[in-house]
Amino acid sequence: MSGVPAPTAGGPAPASAGRPAGLWNIANILTMVRLLLVPGFVVLMLHNGGYEPAWRSFAWAAFAIAMITDLFDGHLARTYNLVTDFGKIADPIADKAIMGAALLCLSALGDLPWWVTGVILSREIGITLMRFWVIRHGVIPASRGGKLKTLAQGVGTGMYILPLEGPLATLRFWVMAVAVVLTVLTGLDYIRQAVALRRAARTGGAAR
Repeated sequence: MSGVPAPTAGGPAPASAGRPAGLWNIANILTMVRLLLVPGFVVLMLHNGGYEPAWRSFAWAAFAIAMITDLFDGHLARTYNLVTDFGKIADPIADKAIMGAALLCLSALGDLPWWVTGVILSREIGITLMRFWVIRHGVIPASRGGKLKTLAQGVGTGMYILPLEGPLATLRFWVMAVAVVLTVLTGLDYIRQAVALRRAARTGGAAR
């Protein structure tokens, strides 16, 4: 389903019908920007040992830009029929790359326990591989819980990047705790959906 209306009988086809989207479209460009921001973020995050407030603020800005572009590129691709093979592969890689870079930097600096980074990255990589595993049988849509998980991860990680103290430092602990819980629960739900989808595909194939 591309979202492009079918041409009416005897009428002209929509301008985008039958035309594959080119590589250099706005959705793919935003994805490329996210990928380019990853090494820049790491340099800013680790500059002078990684504990200078000004450089941490710059790193937070790069992380925030990456998170914001993530909100738009997929929506633009679906809305304006700009879905490409490059986007299908690069978009999830860009998402995991910026989040993974942030978590690894935070744990390397001692700001975030390694087990938190391990849980989140294991879930994200595992679910991404699982989506490719079942993609021939169907697509597992992003759930509301998955979207909340992404929001909690982004906000929590962003708060850890900033040099916060006092009540805000306590708040970021609880935001990240919520993110970890949602990460585990939504991961289990996606596994359940994948197993059900694959089982249904096998049953349907046997019935034919």
